[in-house]
Amino acid sequence: MKEVKIHLCYSVCSFAELSVSDQKLISMAKESAQKSYAPYSKFHVGAALFLSNGSYIVGNNQENASYPNGICAERTALYQAGAIYPQQTIKAMAIAACNDKGVFTSSPCPPCGSCRQVMLESEVRQAATPIRLLLYGTDECYIIEGGASALLPLSFGCDVLTKQ
Repeated sequence: MKEVKIHLCYSVCSFAELSVSDQKLISMAKESAQKSYAPYSKFHVGAALFLSNGSYIVGNNQENASYPNGICAERTALYQAGAIYPQQTIKAMAIAACNDKGVFTSSPCPPCGSCRQVMLESEVRQAATPIRLLLYGTDECYIIEGGASALLPLSFGCDVLTKQ
């Protein structure tokens, strides 16, 4: 039997240590989180994308009493980018989360599995170009350069569908 280890490398920094452009993207995600509709979980998430044409797209979570009918912030933003700018590359995504009182999480909020899968497909759409991820927390921020594949090793992709 062979053992294989999977590693994730990411940078940890404070908000103040980020570049001005990264701070802007995180600020947009934070603003979007405060506009989300989360009456059930009280967990408000915002996402902001920076595209290759210089455009920005934001999204936030939208809950529903029938829980499976809600949608996460990341997927809201990714689907909107695909609908409005299908030919543009998503260069970066920032994610931030807060409670009903607008208090942001102290630790960075990672995307859920469904959002990771959609990010992976978005990277496939843009010729396997990784999306740089910025995860915000008041105590620290994470920068993940490897994109969705770094967050979702052993992922389910189109290559699996073609293997028989």
